[in-house]
Amino acid sequence: MTASARALELTQIAAQAADSKQAEDLVALDVTRPLQLTDVFLLATGRNERNVLAIADEIEDRLLQAGAKPLRREGRSEGRWALIDFGDIVVHVFHEEERQYYSLERLWSDCPVIPLELPADQSQAAEQTA
Repeated sequence: MTASARALELTQIAAQAADSKQAEDLVALDVTRPLQLTDVFLLATGRNERNVLAIADEIEDRLLQAGAKPLRREGRSEGRWALIDFGDIVVHVFHEEERQYYSLERLWSDCPVIPLELPADQSQAAEQTA
């Protein structure tokens, strides 16, 4: 089983939202095989507490515009980590230290990585073909 088309669509929207707020180290994992609760984990890193909150807010705003509703939010009080559960996709926005500490990529290393289409990637591809 793989992530649903809707989950993949929401993942791209969320990744572009995170990228627009200068999120770093964006990684999307297809967790459908080990988890029955969700299809995708999107991981992002913010440089500081304010950036973590700005990234989480932008993702939530854009996914709301796309018709997704958050089921649960956690961890925003100190700006070190934010989790937003949209059902098909769960977004984790970490401060750098928390990202290393929780190391979700290592915990879910057997899950396939979902390619992300980000504006910066598209401009780099255009430069390479020119």
